[in-house]
Amino acid sequence: MKKYNILKTIQMILFILFALGCGYMIFSRYELYHAIANDPAVKAVCAMLWACLGLCFVFILVDFGFIGAYKKDYRELDFAVHSDPLSGLANRHSCDRLIEKYLDKPLPRNVGCVMVELSNIMQINEEFGHAEGNAIIQDFSNILKMASVSLCFVGRNGGNKFLALFEDCSRADIDIFLDRMDKKVCSYNSAAQGKCIQYRYGVAFEEGPEIKTITDLVALSNNRIHRG
Repeated sequence: MKKYNILKTIQMILFILFALGCGYMIFSRYELYHAIANDPAVKAVCAMLWACLGLCFVFILVDFGFIGAYKKDYRELDFAVHSDPLSGLANRHSCDRLIEKYLDKPLPRNVGCVMVELSNIMQINEEFGHAEGNAIIQDFSNILKMASVSLCFVGRNGGNKFLALFEDCSRADIDIFLDRMDKKVCSYNSAAQGKCIQYRYGVAFEEGPEIKTITDLVALSNNRIHRG
């Protein structure tokens, strides 16, 4: 699509240059202008050529309109396929796609995982209704988005669990993410009216030779939620 857009832009530029060149030649040379003006056949041919140029210009503009509409539709489709509609985070499919990068490969030492669980969502649903529960999920997802900036991938792994996957990271990067998350949740809860966010998490990073695959790493971070 990008190459097609560039091609259409070049076509537009060449069209404009050609039209300006033709116009300059006609109006700057009196004998040529006079010959066209006084010969009905030449005048008709020129009129048809200018009409063709005009139609080409219109079609190029229409093509740009189609390209813009296609890009918009593609972005919306891509969001629908890869994003969770409630949280706005990457969905389970996107989480699985990222994990698949490391399947059947030795686990790199610089890959870490944090599994986060929104632990009081059932209580919120029971006390305030599912609409408030969905609002809490959305608010917590926004917190995770902000906490993950320039650090890691974050997606909703299903239900009340969220996956943060760190690539080419250090333990310091994970600690920064956890600290950001904690501060933002504390700030949110200080302004909340009875509907506080409660969460717990498990971390897995540089676990030694017993953790050999990415699925082992994710499973370990998930198990540590309930241990701690």
